Amino acid sequence: MLREAWTLAIETLSWIELQRMGERLALARAASQLEIFDSKAIGLAHRMVSETLRRKNFIDFLLNSALAPRSLSDFKLGPQAFLRLFLYEAKIVDSDFEKAVNIVRMGRSILGWQELQEVEEVLGGILSIQLGSVLKGIDDLRKVGLLTYHPTWFVKYCFRLFGRKDALTFLENAAEIPPTYVRINTLRASEEKLLKKIEDDKIVLEKVQQLKHTYRVVESKIPLVRTQSFRKGLFYIQDKASCLAAEIEDPEAGTTVLDVCAAPGAKTSYLAQLMENDGTIYSVDYSKRRMMVWKEEIRRMGVKIASPIIANARKPLPLNLSADLVILDPPCSSTGTFSKTPSAKWRLTKRSILGMAKVQWEILHQCADYTKEGGFLVYSTCSITTEENETLIGKFLKWHPDFKMVETSPKIGLPGLHGQIKSQRLYPHLHNCNGFFITKLQKET
Repeated sequence: MLREAWTLAIETLSWIELQRMGERLALARAASQLEIFDSKAIGLAHRMVSETLRRKNFIDFLLNSALAPRSLSDFKLGPQAFLRLFLYEAKIVDSDFEKAVNIVRMGRSILGWQELQEVEEVLGGILSIQLGSVLKGIDDLRKVGLLTYHPTWFVKYCFRLFGRKDALTFLENAAEIPPTYVRINTLRASEEKLLKKIEDDKIVLEKVQQLKHTYRVVESKIPLVRTQSFRKGLFYIQDKASCLAAEIEDPEAGTTVLDVCAAPGAKTSYLAQLMENDGTIYSVDYSKRRMMVWKEEIRRMGVKIASPIIANARKPLPLNLSADLVILDPPCSSTGTFSKTPSAKWRLTKRSILGMAKVQWEILHQCADYTKEGGFLVYSTCSITTEENETLIGKFLKWHPDFKMVETSPKIGLPGLHGQIKSQRLYPHLHNCNGFFITKLQKET
């Protein structure tokens, strides 16, 4: 099992480096390619890949120090991936020499001795690296980035946004993975009955008191997605911040809702639950692949009132619609979910945030036309940047003076920035969930 996990981890990191894809997609592709289906091996590989990626800049910095005058990029993808995993497992996790020797032997058996030969001579040097000496002379921003595992540009951004003290607290805690949350699906039965059935699956839950149907997962004997409760749609794995957004949206039974960027279905299924399957939901997404997942999730959760529409929301939709409630959770930089998707840290730049904000603006601008007078438009992202949140909403309100910001309830997060105190911001280190922004607008009559 251990050899399979290492083989899978090396291949997954190679795919990520080659295609700049997310870790979950890369892992699935590697497992299929290598025909590795052992859940324990896949789980171990996922942990190794995620924890290595979480520290990628720090790991690469140490490797390049040991490899000088050569650098990591001088080697093929296989040896690159092995070196990163080796440093994480043999230097960061455990500095046991015997363990390091066994890892090298396994690396030879996976990659072949010829492929690994040219890097073996530096492995001893990697183990003997002294952190204090290699960090001498490094400027403050870069040093903070290395020690908190963040790109230098993002450290600078956070210093400017929060101030140095609060930024350091945020960055230092960003490697901590927030708890897993589930939302109990009362479309299937009463919450009391559902909790009993879920308990029978050896899942231990703890209620999130501020929210209606959200629970923190305390313990599960097997992966949640492999339980009978999950397969029968008794719960949805959904972050606390996303559940908060749905409750702020507060859809009434019998109303018409437009859910934009709806896949993979978390929002649609919770909206239908809050509406008690009474009303109409139009769920729009541009991705056929993601909408296939949406259809499966809607079926699993017992939703009866949602209709899928594949369309580009940056342009006018193929709908003649005036909705009571429009929901927009657009593609974003995911800066609030770096702990769960660490590969995203290394794909992003400040320029890509501005590119995201442009896409978000185009979609948000379109959404105004589908909100009825007196109706509501709720905008949310899993990003902490102002460009994708407060700046965008401020621009929207100037372009659409018939909209006004209203209170968001229940209150869990902190007030929004730039004076937008009716909005809410959530942070991983403060709220034990994804970083998130939510605002609610009403179209005046």
